[in-house]
Amino acid sequence: MTGHGSLRMEKLCYSVGGRTILQDFDFHLERGVNRTILGVSGAGKTTILKLLLGLLEPDSGSVHIGDLCITGLPESRFREQRKRIAIVFQGGALFDSMSVGENVGYRLFEEGVLSHAEIGRIVREKLRFVGVEAALNLFPAELSGGMKKRVAIARALAADPDYIFFDEPTTGLDPIGVYNICNLMQRLQAEGKTTLMVTHDLATAFATSQRFTFLHKAQMLFEGSEEEMKHSTIPEVREFLEPTDRSLFV
Repeated sequence: MTGHGSLRMEKLCYSVGGRTILQDFDFHLERGVNRTILGVSGAGKTTILKLLLGLLEPDSGSVHIGDLCITGLPESRFREQRKRIAIVFQGGALFDSMSVGENVGYRLFEEGVLSHAEIGRIVREKLRFVGVEAALNLFPAELSGGMKKRVAIARALAADPDYIFFDEPTTGLDPIGVYNICNLMQRLQAEGKTTLMVTHDLATAFATSQRFTFLHKAQMLFEGSEEEMKHSTIPEVREFLEPTDRSLFV
């Protein structure tokens, strides 16, 4: 299925330094279908996010945002379409020299369309949604790891995107931090946002997604529901779900 409400890759190949990261890779993310890409560290999960955003150029194949093929286009040609997508980076990627409020409103200030008063209202609204409105005037160095992740989510929400990408959102967080991030993702989904997460954290994946893609050695080995994944007979999937001393990935 294609169309305005989807992101997709078709027969995509990508390599770095002679190492194949993706080979003839097909991928489809429809609006309203919350998906997790699973795989061991270094499998190329984050690379998929960067390709979908147009931050990397594939060796061959194509990337589509809705009806527009962005492959080979200058950024100026797909900048408006890319505004439909926001990403929460693994480390939060907040600007250290800016306050929390300035970080959250950064994209809106850069666009220069809304008044400062309106941007301020949106910033407070998004910080309130993620539960850190009290940190408005603090700087990233004053925040815990979990608070940084929540501020990064607020920044992603500020421009009201259709899709939100999460790159290993729970890495380095304690159980309470993990619970907060999962709860936020579920609330976003309830409000109609489509989420795409890359992770190797099965508990977070199963708590927040309905569809799963398993990536191994540049190929999609599995695509399906949680139930289908848990009952998969694919050896690599079984090893990922239930690793042993003789794991295939050792």
